[in-house]
Amino acid sequence: MRSVRKLLAAGALVLAGLQAVLAAPADVLVSTEWLEKNLNDPKLRIIEVSVNPGVYERGHVPGAVNFSWHTDLVDPVRRDIVGKENFEKLLRTAGVSTDSTVILYGDTNNWFAAWGVWVFDVYGIKNVKLLDGGRKKWEAENRPLAAVAKAPVPGNVRVVEVNDKLRARLPDVLAAAEKRSDVALVDIRSADEYQGKIFAPAGVQELAIRAGHVPGAVNVPWGEAVAADGTFKPVEELRKVYAAKGIDGSKPIITYCRIGERSSHTWFALTKLLGYEVRNYDGSWTEYGNAVGVPVTNLAGTVWGGK
Repeated sequence: MRSVRKLLAAGALVLAGLQAVLAAPADVLVSTEWLEKNLNDPKLRIIEVSVNPGVYERGHVPGAVNFSWHTDLVDPVRRDIVGKENFEKLLRTAGVSTDSTVILYGDTNNWFAAWGVWVFDVYGIKNVKLLDGGRKKWEAENRPLAAVAKAPVPGNVRVVEVNDKLRARLPDVLAAAEKRSDVALVDIRSADEYQGKIFAPAGVQELAIRAGHVPGAVNVPWGEAVAADGTFKPVEELRKVYAAKGIDGSKPIITYCRIGERSSHTWFALTKLLGYEVRNYDGSWTEYGNAVGVPVTNLAGTVWGGK
């Protein structure tokens, strides 16, 4: 028995070590200090993905190009991410080449920039990093901003693969809700959204007719992954935050929110920093909460959003 315990302990240490290697923050995050020092690197491509109108135009990281989440990173006809051909064209116009290092950043705590990283991963683009703390930290530190956008020299990157394993669909989430698959569900919305007290954050337009959460999902609001300045918490602290809710990487994970942007932030933390196997459900609550025939857990007793 003692030898078995030793083997199990050794296995756990090996697993932790492998996860630590996968989760090396320097491989997926850059600091504001590092980015300012490397602004003139010819192989660096900086992309802003913000959601608030006029933010990029008011001033942006020097050399950055602007991707609109609503038009550039989604399909304008279908509710879907941008198609493969249009994404390749977008990247080439932004100056991205096969040897480029891409840095993404944005407003609202990097939610939409993290969405961008997820889309880049779906299409197999390598060497993509997130600016830790995003636009808010860059501005708070009074680092340089440019008001004039310069068109980069077109790049030569090619999109040759599509990794659908990073995406969760409604049937995947329903299977987990009905316990037909052994998948951990992480709802990263606020506690009031999770419990069904509110249908969506105040002022948003994308709504669901039902409130509550997917049965079996645990609630770990996205904000628990970040420090006061918007940077990600240290890896070991992150591991404890999620382990406290039963999320330890021992089974596949699906993250979701309302429209998929906040959940991509948690997807980044769980995948890139902790090395867990995670899919982002970009349909999220606006799809699930409007779907017919799916189970909903509503702790607040709200039945539906119509009156």
